Amino acid sequence: MSPPPRPHRRLRRSPLRLLSRLLLVPVALVLLLEAWLWERLRPLVARVVDLIAWPRFKVVITALIAPLPPPATLVVFLVPVAVLFPLKLAGLWLLAHGRWVEAGLVLLAAKLAGVGVTAFVFDLTRDKLLRMGWFARVHDWTLRAVAWAHRLTDPVKARIRAVMRLVLPRRAGRTWRLLRRIRRRMRAA
Repeated sequence: MSPPPRPHRRLRRSPLRLLSRLLLVPVALVLLLEAWLWERLRPLVARVVDLIAWPRFKVVITALIAPLPPPATLVVFLVPVAVLFPLKLAGLWLLAHGRWVEAGLVLLAAKLAGVGVTAFVFDLTRDKLLRMGWFARVHDWTLRAVAWAHRLTDPVKARIRAVMRLVLPRRAGRTWRLLRRIRRRMRAA
């Protein structure tokens, strides 16, 4: 006698698992957005530093950081956060006073500048910061969190790409014809 057929995989998922997945996907997307901004803005800030005619700026900063112990280097790493904090407060003040567009622009500028400058400073201070055990653990955890976010969202992105390929201008006509044919058959049945 053969065993009973197993229910379809999607039917076995619990509502709690589905809810947790619905809550974790936005968290993963935020992590990926931060990682994407980090990777895209770091070279942009480096180019801006080169354009400002401070070709030795990076060398000077590196020379200033070299004699510092790791905890003092952490202070250098946190300077962009402290410098941009008043700008973020101004954005929140604008938001509180109903000036949505200005608040959005100020907060966006603060976010982009903060991530870009922090990425640039992190490149200069990475070696010293990773000497601190707790910072190395936080850094490793962050890298694992970004990898987890990729594992969670990559299947969703692949499905979205597959659907988008169906409705791209080159293939849209064929897709819509297929959908009309299926609809006609469903009505006839």
